[in-house]
Amino acid sequence: MPVISTNNAANSALNYLNINSNAETESISQLASGSRIVKASDDAAGLAIGTQLQANVSVFQQDQTNVAQGTSILQSADGALAQISNVLQRMMSLATEAASGQVTDSQRTSDINTEYSQLKTEITSIVNSTTYAGQSLLSGNFLSNVKFLVGTSSATTLTVSVKGVTTKTLLGSASAGVSTSSKALTSIGSLSAAINTISQDRASIGAYESQFNFSGQAIATNVLNTQAAASTILDADVASVKTQLSSQDVKTQASIAALTQAAMLPQELLKLIQAA
Repeated sequence: MPVISTNNAANSALNYLNINSNAETESISQLASGSRIVKASDDAAGLAIGTQLQANVSVFQQDQTNVAQGTSILQSADGALAQISNVLQRMMSLATEAASGQVTDSQRTSDINTEYSQLKTEITSIVNSTTYAGQSLLSGNFLSNVKFLVGTSSATTLTVSVKGVTTKTLLGSASAGVSTSSKALTSIGSLSAAINTISQDRASIGAYESQFNFSGQAIATNVLNTQAAASTILDADVASVKTQLSSQDVKTQASIAALTQAAMLPQELLKLIQAA
């Protein structure tokens, strides 16, 4: 029914204009932000799940850092043990030479034992200088039952325990030197045991490094998969949103044109009154 006091056509056109304009604004916001969920009301459940997935990604990325740092610590310890092993092998060579009958006591004391003593000091130096964040890696309890977090829960850890090394406990009777053939013979047995100890420690560290490597690969996979899952929920499908935006833009223009036409309707009705 045509009336002039209430422009129902204009009100209807304005309502659709608001609806289409809001939808267009939402699509533009999604394109600008790259996110499917611009505000919580867009998808409350999706926002909660997506946020939790993003939190998991952050945890996994820190896990990668934990694994990298743990690997670096183990590599530092292994490198130091390798140097100690080289020193022990040289000391074994000197002890074997000193135990042989063709060497004089003077040569044992002034030559062989001098180098042997210097090498003992070098082992102590290596032990004391191998540190991480001010903590000794080869002596003390820094690497005793250390837990590295590698998951999203406190129970997902890698535990590392490496025996401490000191010159006294490592060498034992070999600390007496090689100034005599009898001491040299005694030292050979102790040095052999020390080399075995270092080899076992290095084997243990190698096993831990292998465990860290596999954990690192698993964490990298978790990061990739979790990021993909979060993206599916949170990220905007640009092609789909752009298609919707094109349709919404047409509807908005149509609403504006309809509103313009509806606004002129009362004036057209006035022409009927004026004509009368």
